[in-house]
Amino acid sequence: MIDAHEDIAWNWLEFGRDPRESAFAIRAEERGGSIESFVGQRTTGLPEWLAGRVGIIFSTLFVMPQRRAWSASMTQVYADSQQAHDLALDQIAAYEQLADGDPSVCLITTRETLDTVAAAWMDSTTPAPCVGLVLAMEGAEPIHQPSEVADWYARGLRIIMPAWAQTQYAGGNGEPGPLTESGRQLLDEMGRLSMILDLSHISADSFFEAAERYSGTVIVSHSNPRAFLPTDRGLTDAMIQTIAGKGGVIGVIPYNRYLQQGWRVGDARLSVQTFLDALDTVAQLTGSVEHVAIGSDFDGGFGVESVPQGIDTVADLLAVTRLLSDRGYSDDQIAAVAYGNWLRVLRTSFL
Repeated sequence: MIDAHEDIAWNWLEFGRDPRESAFAIRAEERGGSIESFVGQRTTGLPEWLAGRVGIIFSTLFVMPQRRAWSASMTQVYADSQQAHDLALDQIAAYEQLADGDPSVCLITTRETLDTVAAAWMDSTTPAPCVGLVLAMEGAEPIHQPSEVADWYARGLRIIMPAWAQTQYAGGNGEPGPLTESGRQLLDEMGRLSMILDLSHISADSFFEAAERYSGTVIVSHSNPRAFLPTDRGLTDAMIQTIAGKGGVIGVIPYNRYLQQGWRVGDARLSVQTFLDALDTVAQLTGSVEHVAIGSDFDGGFGVESVPQGIDTVADLLAVTRLLSDRGYSDDQIAAVAYGNWLRVLRTSFL
């Protein structure tokens, strides 16, 4: 299984959720407390990644602009680009600490490491495969100016989302705006390094120009079709077809609020079939399973209360994906959705 979006460092530094601990252990520690009430019961952790064969994760550098902070007590928020820069570097250091301290976790920065990690998960005789983390920046404000992209690349960054909310580079969800001149330069610098451009969260005003302009791989790591998510956070049919036309992949999110308009915590959890409906919608729109996969966004501000029935932790994603067989998907097609499509994207982009 490859998961294209988890906010691992953000959870660790914002809420003290050590990624090496089990989701169930953290749930027990947080039960009845402020963290649980704020962002829900945890769904991720190293034991669950291993149990669910989640072999590669796109792992974010995510900091919020202060103007959009969910609470005044949050620490991973920035008032200016320098604060964003420093916080993102702290998150890289957290990932490095995680990889250095546990042989079950490694950072993927080269094609060689990517192939080694993937091969270990494919080989059933490997006793303890490594969970490989690919660093992805969610909102590019930590990058002071486009000329610094190479410095971030040297620290291991391989995927960039120009916007979460609006940044100096592009408009974002809830804050529309076009791709800026700095944004165009950012794409040029990324292209020179064969980085992956992620158009999750970017505004419609910026989406199409960025997709057309970028010379490298273009993806949407975690967004749902607008038929399920009828806001600017959802993807129109034209957006989905644009990504497919670029050879990219869209990661669908198993989050009830992004699967049914108006759903709120406390409502009955949706059937896992609704999540499969969203996956199938992308496949039907693009005419192929080659452009759809999973970007769970787990522990990105919501917990198990907000995901479809049949999913308790990230360990359940692979089993849920296999339910596509009931819809006529072949084993090869299910493998493409589970990991093959993201692996193709990574192999195409990694030098």
